[in-house]
Amino acid sequence: MDIFKRISEYQAESERLAWSGTFKEYVELLKSDVSPAMTAHARVYEMIESHGVEVENGVKKYKFFEEEIFGLDRAIEKLVEEYFHSAAKRLDVRKRILLLMGPVSGGKSTLVTMLKRGLESFSRTRKGAVYAIEGCPMHEEPLHLIPQELRREVEETLGVRIEGNLCPSCQMRLKEQYDGKIEDVRVERVFISEDNRIGIGTFSPSDPKSQDIADLTGSIDFSTITEYGSESDPRAYRFDGELNKANRGIMEFQEMLKCDEKFLWNLLSLTQEGNFKAGRFALISADEMIIAHTNETEYKAFISNKKNEALQSRMIVMPIPYNLNVTEEEKIYSKLIEQSDMKHVHIAPHALRAAAIFSILTRLKETKKQGMDLVKKMRMYDGQEVEGFKDADLKEMQNEYVEEGMSGIDPRYVINRISSALIKGDMDCINALDVLRALKDGLDQHPSITKEERERYLNFISIARKEYDDLAKKEVQKAFVYSFEESAKTLFENYLDNIEAYCNWAKIKDPLTGEEMDPDERLMRSIEEQIGISENAKKAFREEILIRISSYSRKGKKFDFTSHERLREAVEKKLFADLKDIVKITTSTKTPDENQLKRINEVSARLIDEHGYCSTCANELLRYVGSLLNR
Repeated sequence: MDIFKRISEYQAESERLAWSGTFKEYVELLKSDVSPAMTAHARVYEMIESHGVEVENGVKKYKFFEEEIFGLDRAIEKLVEEYFHSAAKRLDVRKRILLLMGPVSGGKSTLVTMLKRGLESFSRTRKGAVYAIEGCPMHEEPLHLIPQELRREVEETLGVRIEGNLCPSCQMRLKEQYDGKIEDVRVERVFISEDNRIGIGTFSPSDPKSQDIADLTGSIDFSTITEYGSESDPRAYRFDGELNKANRGIMEFQEMLKCDEKFLWNLLSLTQEGNFKAGRFALISADEMIIAHTNETEYKAFISNKKNEALQSRMIVMPIPYNLNVTEEEKIYSKLIEQSDMKHVHIAPHALRAAAIFSILTRLKETKKQGMDLVKKMRMYDGQEVEGFKDADLKEMQNEYVEEGMSGIDPRYVINRISSALIKGDMDCINALDVLRALKDGLDQHPSITKEERERYLNFISIARKEYDDLAKKEVQKAFVYSFEESAKTLFENYLDNIEAYCNWAKIKDPLTGEEMDPDERLMRSIEEQIGISENAKKAFREEILIRISSYSRKGKKFDFTSHERLREAVEKKLFADLKDIVKITTSTKTPDENQLKRINEVSARLIDEHGYCSTCANELLRYVGSLLNR
């Protein structure tokens, strides 16, 4: 990439997007497209919608969040539908502070950062364009120039809504600079930018003794008092507080409930009436979405204080729990490692999954559902099928505990321990056992877990190890079975012949002797048992396979080894069970013969080429699985 060429292109694009004209020209622009006059809440919602929406398992997935936020689809759907969408439609929800409440490292700050960055980019598009009175310190909506008495007529003519009044600075400039001629007031296109303090404000609490309310509402410029003679002259006031600069966009309150009370009083009027008090001026209008975030402990302390009732009634609290999906948790760790300088260290397949299994188990709550344990629940939450349970059971479990996901091991702890494993011994590759060992070692240093929790967590590490053992065996099984692919396909076809005869009450002809025989029940059950098909369920399973074959046939497609995932898994497991002794001998022998060595090299090459292993972790995996099979 030519860096300076790209910089020039970016600057040229900014110049192309720039617009400047009179208020009269701005009104003409609104006649063809009213979107620049939308509220801050509507702009945020339109920005999210512009990236697209998908529906998966009855849950809306907003593509805007998918690259940074993982496993929180249900929480985000609730957030977008119940707050952003409602607020965009000017319902009373927009007069509330949005408070994101959840455990540490749950994604609250990331979510707000994404909204801010997204709004910056959206303001550079046609749909998200923002126009402001030129020179206004608050970049306010030019329609505020319309006198109150004429607003209803203008609203009907343009098809817009006008809310808010001119800031003190623009009121003075209208009189003195433009001689009251509204149509001549200059208007410009502005781009929302946190760096340039346009449309985004951020307030972070510090020592109440040193922090000044001016951080929010601006302050008097004492150096100009002698020049302008009064503290109520807008020219003697700096409209540079966070509430001023957040106008037209987002106001973020970091750790809001740690703020001193006096900083929150301004929000009472701002949320309900859309204005706030600053200096010796009338109320100043502001159109901004207020987003705050806090943890559960701070929130409980806040609502227990009766003095906070007025502010509490002006809040909409959105729980942001930890992710409860193993596959999505893996993505969180992958993303964080990708952002580091340790990308060169190879992470063996399933290493992050083992860590994710441990994390999710610590966050789940035991269900009251009969026959369902934590591991089965974890699998269902991960989108896997669990025999005897349906989607309705999954939904029931997801609604069983409101607070599920609000406690447990946080992603920061896990990534810290993975980092420790990556750095340790300057290794080129780490595997699942290295990661689980690092997690276990770190529990002794974890500051906030009790002795009882530590025992539970150690048990979860053991479960994660067992789950990894199954994955490791399955991985080697697949690689070995490939060497016997023809055997797998033959077994598959043999099974199909037998179930077809079984379901049609027919006989099977021996290909060598031509003798007619009953379907081989032992063969069929030996395959079905590999995937837990019970004696009572065998008939339904066999009929389901035949229906699938018939469906493929009608569509002119061939039903083969890859057409039914569960049947394929059953055949592979059956073949692997038959081959177990060969695998055991091949992987564990210290002095393999020529034939064994050839097979080890074949399996190793397959693990490297198709399953993401490197030569180090492929050999470690084979040795480990060999030791498992010898137990």
